[in-house]
Amino acid sequence: MEFKYFDNAATTKVYDEVIQEMMPYFTKKYGNPSTLCEMGKEAKKGVEEAREKVAKLINCKPNEIYFTAGGSESDNMAIKGIAYNRKRGHIITSKIEHSAVINTCKALEKSGFRVTYLDVNEDGLINLEQLKRSIRNDTILISIMLANNEIGTIEPIYEIARIAKMYNIPFHTDAVQASGHILIDVNKMGIDMLSLSGHKLHGPKGIGALYIKDGIKLEKYVDGGHQENDRRAGTENVPGIVGLGKACEIAYTNLEENMRYCKTLRDYFVMEVEEKIPNARLNGSRTMRLPGNANFSFRGIDGRALVLNLNKIGICVSGGSACSSGSTKASHVLKAIGLPDEIAKSAIRITFGEENTKEDVDYLIEALQEIAEY
Repeated sequence: MEFKYFDNAATTKVYDEVIQEMMPYFTKKYGNPSTLCEMGKEAKKGVEEAREKVAKLINCKPNEIYFTAGGSESDNMAIKGIAYNRKRGHIITSKIEHSAVINTCKALEKSGFRVTYLDVNEDGLINLEQLKRSIRNDTILISIMLANNEIGTIEPIYEIARIAKMYNIPFHTDAVQASGHILIDVNKMGIDMLSLSGHKLHGPKGIGALYIKDGIKLEKYVDGGHQENDRRAGTENVPGIVGLGKACEIAYTNLEENMRYCKTLRDYFVMEVEEKIPNARLNGSRTMRLPGNANFSFRGIDGRALVLNLNKIGICVSGGSACSSGSTKASHVLKAIGLPDEIAKSAIRITFGEENTKEDVDYLIEALQEIAEY
């Protein structure tokens, strides 16, 4: 059975060009980039060229990019790095963050740090006035995601950064879902730290990056060697880094075209679903939203059962975050936007990519109609 894939927020297909770029670093250029031999120099060159490509995607300096094992590590590195550097203090985040941020903050609470979890409205947007009111004399970090992984809502990052700067507080954003899918300029936006992940933008799994603005002080939280300018110990994943660099290069080149295409598919899908399925409810903002994201609740239908039934006929979607797919609880994101458990548990997430076609979308709509009518 050939599957139609609508789960690009969970992971993406690795581009052929990315695989081709990586292969020599498994077979010929496999030296350790920390060594002085010629093969080590070749590997080092691959790492630094990739660093430049990642930096170009978000408009920062190459020396401000630090490679990690993925988005979760990048979030941990940013949040714990600030916390361990300051030793104590108060952190502000939101109730709809990815578990990599929420669980990191909960772990820090056990160590004596204080955390404020901001409310969101029915669209998933934080309240900027509540953010201002939550700032204390001992606030050491504001961490608000750029775009939500379940409902695709894009937060008011410019305004959040402006508030953080007003109070001289470092601002971190989890941009794992946004990087390579919408325009990001860390300098214009006022971002101090930003997390991204390779497998969300057609790169390999197991590789990510953290942008750290020059001058931001983080405590190293993994002891060992002096890799990544002594920020992150451990021999570099050279093939993964090279693959991430190539994926970022392709994303940068095709960004506006892919944004338009995915938004066109998404808007068509939303219009058709709302017209043809009476009990469908779009979750999240209609305007401040990632171009390829649609999250619908279908009243009276169990979301997990819907995902499994679609899977039987060759359609891949998800019930929400892939990182919490084993949970039987209602999504913390959907509960935060005010949905009762019954509606939250009836939700599925559909995320489009440039490989999807209108014919694929029509097939999905027909399948949803049949299941809803049954």
